[in-house]
Amino acid sequence: MRRDDRDDPFDDFFREIERMMEDMTGGNVDISADAGFGDEAHFSIQETDEFVRVIGDLPGIERDGIDIKCDGRSLTIGAHSERREYEERLKLPTRVDEHTASASFNNGVLEVTLERADGSANIDLR
Repeated sequence: MRRDDRDDPFDDFFREIERMMEDMTGGNVDISADAGFGDEAHFSIQETDEFVRVIGDLPGIERDGIDIKCDGRSLTIGAHSERREYEERLKLPTRVDEHTASASFNNGVLEVTLERADGSANIDLR
């Protein structure tokens, strides 16, 4: 049986796609590069009467590569992998009780839930 030494039948197709991408971007495309999570991280903030929930996509990282901090007014999310580091500070729409925070991370989706802080404290006049 004779071995087929022809090129991959899709080589021409992929070469044409690469040529078109280089034309569109001025030749600054590396399709083999690992996109990581820096430009792909997106967060949304949802509010209810009792909670503030922050949901974000952090593709390409592991659970132990995430660091979350809250000061009651903002939430700082840091993440790292072997190739990239990422940090974002999100201003929360209302003051929250940072001591009630809970977080989960599943399939690249981070969800942080925080209870709203009481609006104001009553002060006794003496």
